[in-house]
Amino acid sequence: QVRLVESGGGLVQAGDSLRLSCAASGPSIRGKTMAWFRQAAGKEREFVAGINWSGSSTGYADSVKGRFTISRDNAMNTMFLQMNSLNPRDTAVYYCVAGPYAGSRYYTTDYEYDTWGQGTQVTVSS
Repeated sequence: QVRLVESGGGLVQAGDSLRLSCAASGPSIRGKTMAWFRQAAGKEREFVAGINWSGSSTGYADSVKGRFTISRDNAMNTMFLQMNSLNPRDTAVYYCVAGPYAGSRYYTTDYEYDTWGQGTQVTVSS
């Protein structure tokens, strides 16, 4: 069973950048579809970004497109989320997730992913 641990969250000001990391332990993440989801207080969990098993295909929610970049290093068993131009609406707990192989695709719905990290808090002040 893969275990996922997020890091890199924190309190920043609007316009700043953060880089989240997701370190996997146990079996390799190679072959797994992965993504980032987030959940703000009082709101439903939402898809942020997804990446296929090789990293050749990525996708983003409209709200973060052009500001966030998802990437992975299968050799290091790690996934990343580079977040630039942060604004208060990005404040949330960010979750790293892993799911079954999906070829060139990635899933955008949370129920497709069977492994979740504990989450890392990102707070953006105005």
